[in-house]
Amino acid sequence: MTARATSSVLVGRDADLAALRDALKRARGEESTTVLLGGEAGIGKTRLVEEFRRLALGEGVRVLTGQCVELGEEGLPFAPFVAALRDLLRRDGPVAFDGHEHEFARLLPELGPAGPEGLVDANRGYLFELVAGLFGRLARERPLVLLIEDLHWADRSTRDLIAFLIRSARTAQALLICTFRSDELHRGHPLRPFLAELDRARGVERLDLDRLDRDGTMEILTDLLGAEPRPKLVDNIYQRSQGNPFFVEELAASSDPDGCADLPDTLRDLLLARIDQLPDPAQRVLRLAAAGGNRIGHDLLVAVAEVSDHDLEDALRKAVAAQLLVADLDGGYEFRHALVREAVHEDALPGERARLHARYAAAIEGRPQLVGADRAPAEIAHHWHAAHDHPRALTSAWAAATAAGKRYAYAEKSRLLERVLELWEQVPDAAERLGMDHLALLEETLLAASTAGDYARAMSLTRAALAEIDRDAEPLRAARMLERRGRLMRVLGKSDGATELRAAYELARGVPNEPERVQILANVASHLGKVGQADGARIAREAMADAESLGDPAAKVAATLTFGRVCANEISAEAGLAELRKAEELARRTGDVPQLVHALVNMSDALFEVGQYTESALRAADGTVEAKRVGISRSTGAFLLSNQAEALFALGRWDEADALCAETARIDPPGTLGLHWLQIRAQLRLARAHAGADELVTRALSFLGRPYLEHHFAIPLHELRVEAALQRGDIPGAVEAAQVGVAVPRVGEFPRYAWPLMVASARAAVLGADPALAEEVRAVCAGLTAVHPAQRASAAQTHAILATGADALPAWQAAVAAWRTDGQPYALARALGGLAEAAAASGDRGLVGEAVEEACCIADDLQATPFRDEMETLARRVGLRVFSRTAPDEPELLTVREQEVLRLVAEGLSNRRIAEQLYISPKTASVHVSRIIAKLAVANRVEAAAVAHRLGLLEARP
Repeated sequence: MTARATSSVLVGRDADLAALRDALKRARGEESTTVLLGGEAGIGKTRLVEEFRRLALGEGVRVLTGQCVELGEEGLPFAPFVAALRDLLRRDGPVAFDGHEHEFARLLPELGPAGPEGLVDANRGYLFELVAGLFGRLARERPLVLLIEDLHWADRSTRDLIAFLIRSARTAQALLICTFRSDELHRGHPLRPFLAELDRARGVERLDLDRLDRDGTMEILTDLLGAEPRPKLVDNIYQRSQGNPFFVEELAASSDPDGCADLPDTLRDLLLARIDQLPDPAQRVLRLAAAGGNRIGHDLLVAVAEVSDHDLEDALRKAVAAQLLVADLDGGYEFRHALVREAVHEDALPGERARLHARYAAAIEGRPQLVGADRAPAEIAHHWHAAHDHPRALTSAWAAATAAGKRYAYAEKSRLLERVLELWEQVPDAAERLGMDHLALLEETLLAASTAGDYARAMSLTRAALAEIDRDAEPLRAARMLERRGRLMRVLGKSDGATELRAAYELARGVPNEPERVQILANVASHLGKVGQADGARIAREAMADAESLGDPAAKVAATLTFGRVCANEISAEAGLAELRKAEELARRTGDVPQLVHALVNMSDALFEVGQYTESALRAADGTVEAKRVGISRSTGAFLLSNQAEALFALGRWDEADALCAETARIDPPGTLGLHWLQIRAQLRLARAHAGADELVTRALSFLGRPYLEHHFAIPLHELRVEAALQRGDIPGAVEAAQVGVAVPRVGEFPRYAWPLMVASARAAVLGADPALAEEVRAVCAGLTAVHPAQRASAAQTHAILATGADALPAWQAAVAAWRTDGQPYALARALGGLAEAAAASGDRGLVGEAVEEACCIADDLQATPFRDEMETLARRVGLRVFSRTAPDEPELLTVREQEVLRLVAEGLSNRRIAEQLYISPKTASVHVSRIIAKLAVANRVEAAAVAHRLGLLEARP
């Protein structure tokens, strides 16, 4: 994507904007008010005051703006006030100066020659009184805001005039806002004592802008790129920019897809400009500190510095005074901004960088306490690698990877092992140094990558590992690798992986029984079951029997867990849940946290299927905690987050569900692991008509283009496609999507996912008046089981949608009752809407009112705006009123004459023939038809007639 140069949205400044508006409110209440708005360069001060200025102008406030120029004490005196007065002159003309044009001509030559009694430098008091009087007069006419930007460049005269206005003039109904760069205020800067004095003045408020958080960074990137960015891009740019909006924009405009491109030359030059002003010793110390990272302890700096303590402290003092380093309370130093450190480090010569990193590595190896025992292995590995010492880089990376694994930091471990693989060929005696062969290293790296959720890289490593394994000599090792490859192929949507899984089974079945063999059999059974292979259940039972004979706890957990899910179709739901609870209890007892997490994933899913949504959400939340604890959030943990979101969505807790979807998006689960949350959020945002719904729907539906997609992912996507088309009013598109969905092979084998698709497809068939599609839906429904509450409710709703005549009302009453039993509020509301339509067609206005009122209450609670609008339209069509959020001039119900016209429209009469029948002019008939179309919220005469027939509007009402 190509990024725009600047963002058009104001992000993360709601509280700051509210503070400015509160200050304006106080000023309008005759209270003298000044706001000193500070923040580092690029933090968004100008963007904030521009937004405030726009709002103030919209409220009738007069806003004058002036800017200090970067000339310091040698610059033009009163520069911002001159600019503000020139702004006033341009808008209001000389009359604004109320006869004092000659006095102000010293500041504004455009006003003409200065009078003999004009302003002189020696009479500044008169000037100050004159300026204060002008602003006071303007503020009495209407509220005044005076914006003075870049106060850090202000000359002495400007500061004195500002102090006079704040302390002495105290103009009513006037708000003074001054912006300044806090990072420019070195110790000797003249603005520092000036601000300290103003802080003690009455009515002065300091407002400091903070950097944005990750979510704010993502909002800016979304605006710049025109689409929601990949989480990795957001993470990298946020880490580098540290939430500075200007830096975010610069990095977005120049970064590669992952946000790791070199600094743009313009940005690097900007960052280095202040460093170039420091003495050479201070610059050398900054380069030394930059090699150590963004934050570095004083003792470590002393250990690696090759200068005396006095010279080091003198150089550090200058860097701190220049606002480039910040001294913290722990006796260390931190670069004020990470990009400053990056620019300084890149500016060093390559040889100098290598030498500095080698000194750091040696120092930390000798005294690990300089950085802490937990950080030392990673720091040593980083520095030896940056120093290009390949043998030491190899062994230190392996040691750091081992330490990372003990902390469950699998992403870090994976990166370090990748480095070991890169260095293997460059270190001749690598095997002796590490005490392992290349295949063992590949397996270790593969396991770390897979656990960290980097499935694409893990699959590439399986290919390399299989090329090195002797299947005859080590069948179990080969089986393990084939099982992993088959699973990864399925998750990444490459294929169903069944070929690899069966090959793994054939290798494992010939090996004597042992715990690892049982684990492989259980995994093979689990994944074959997920892709609909019949032999999955047989292998699961085999794994269960082998686990029982071994008596090994870990093997028993794996086998029980697989049996509970793969054999679910052969046993009752209660029995399947009981098996899963056994697996959970075994995993807790043995302390096998990964298996415990796996059990909680399956249990939360099974609980959802049987309609126990609250417990499903709780079990998923429990599993999320455990997944985070052992570092598997991006893989198995992603399922738990989306399972919890799905349960909360069903319970009507949509804001919580949306927040969980956002959390899942941030961890960026790989392959099809990233589809479940996407589908849930797309459904949620469709139901709320969110601005980002279309993009999410498009992203979700793109998964249908993959070579392979499991049915439990694909079928909900077909449902989503139908719902999205219905939402945008594309009935032909909905019919087409439904035709594709009901024709999915083996759709009848997955009732949990097929029933919602049948509901959506039935709606498309009815709205599209497509009897052939309706028959296809009926045919699929005939082969579907409906065991659990949601399945029974969906079956009843599908039947109701397709019912006609006298059968419709009782069918809808049955659907509403079924959804009440299940407990999903949004599904209940949709069924109530269908019931209201059926009641309207049968003439039961009381039942219409009850159903519409309850449906609207649910829609309001869920903020389901489109459905609420449907219900209001329905009520209006049948002559009822419900609480409405719409404008008061919304069209009312049909008049008696309009009902007469509608009956003739439904008979197919033209406007001329209607006029003849009713003895009115054709023009009047045309007006009546137009009003009917507007009131019924339809597009044309044909739709108006269809709605009238469906709701029984053609019968005369008493």
